[in-house]
Amino acid sequence: MLIPYGWGEALQRDFEPFAARRLVPARVIVQHRGLYRIVGEAGEMEAHVSGRFAHEAEDGGYPVTGDWVAVEAAGGVALIQAVLPRRTAFVRKAAGPGGGAQVAAANVDTALLTASLNADLNPRRLERYLAAAHESGAEPVIVLTKADLCADPDPLIAEVAGIAFGAPVLAVSAATGEGLAALEALLAPGRTAVLLGSSGVGKSTLVNALAGADLMATNAIREDDARGRHTTTHRELIRLPSGALILDTPGMRELGLWDAEAGLARTFADITAEVDAIAEDCRFRDCAHGREPGCAVQAALAEGTLDADRWASFQKLQRELAYERRKEDPAAALAERKRWIAIHKRSRQHMKAKYGPDG
Repeated sequence: MLIPYGWGEALQRDFEPFAARRLVPARVIVQHRGLYRIVGEAGEMEAHVSGRFAHEAEDGGYPVTGDWVAVEAAGGVALIQAVLPRRTAFVRKAAGPGGGAQVAAANVDTALLTASLNADLNPRRLERYLAAAHESGAEPVIVLTKADLCADPDPLIAEVAGIAFGAPVLAVSAATGEGLAALEALLAPGRTAVLLGSSGVGKSTLVNALAGADLMATNAIREDDARGRHTTTHRELIRLPSGALILDTPGMRELGLWDAEAGLARTFADITAEVDAIAEDCRFRDCAHGREPGCAVQAALAEGTLDADRWASFQKLQRELAYERRKEDPAAALAERKRWIAIHKRSRQHMKAKYGPDG
C-alpha cells in the first residue's frame, strides 16, 4: 500500500527509530482542520495527533497533507506520534496579524502554479508563487488554465514565460483537453504534484480532468471581476489512474512569503544579475538604488533599459521578507535602521556639497 504513495529506501531509513517504538508508517492523504485521513499498510483510516505531539509541536510542525507520519494504530483509528523529516515543504506566512509559518504541502516533487488565462492573470502574483516553490525544493511548473476561454493566449503565455526563468509554462483546458497530455507527461507514478493558485482558476476541474472522474467539487468564476470563490476547503492527496499523485489545495489569493530568500534570489536571478552589472556605475559602492544621487540603476529605469515592473516586484518582496525577519530578529532591525541612517546622512552631505549649506 505504501510504495504507490511514494515510499522508498530513504523513508525506510528515516523510519527506523520509530519502528523500534513499534509504530507504523503512513502518509497523510486528507487534512481538514484538526482531522486527518491517512493511508498505511492496513489501508485508509482516520487519525488525529496524540496529546504529547500536540503539546510539543513547534510552529509549522503539525502534520499536513503529503506528510509521512509514525502512528499508533488500533481499531481502525490512528494516533499520530511523529512526522518524518520532510524532503520538501511549501511554506507561507499564516493569515492574520502575528501569523507564523504555515506549511501548505509537504514532500512534493512538482509544484503546479496555476493561473487562469482571463482578466485576473497577474504575473506579480505568479512571481510570489515561484519564489515559494523554489524555496520549497519542489520543481515549479506554471499551468495557465482555461485556454479555451482566451481568444488570443499567445501574448499572455509569452509574458508569463518572461518571468518563469526556465520553469515550464503550459496552457491547458480541462474542457477541451488542450495541453493535458503535456501536463500528464510531467506527472510520474509514485511522485507527488501539488496544485497551487487562487480561487476560481480551475484547480479542482483540472484534477477531475486528469482523474477522468468528478472527484472534486467545482465552481465557476464570477463574471464581473474574473475572480473565483473558494470551492476546495481541505487538502487532499489523490492517486491518478496513471499512478501519479496530485494534491489539491484551497485557493490562496494572498501568499505571504516566509523565509524565502533563496527562492526569491532564484526567481529573480535574471533581474539581479542585470542590476549588479548596472550598479558598477553607481556613484556610491553601497548604493541602495533608491534616491541616492548618481544611481545608475535609477538611470536605467528612467531610460527603460531595465524592466521597472520586475525590479519593483523584486524590491517589494525583498521588503516583505526583511520586515518579517526584523520582527523575528531585533538585531536585524537595528542593523537595518543604522544602514538607512548612514544612507540619508551621505545623501544630505552630497546635497550640501553640491548646493551649499542653505540648499
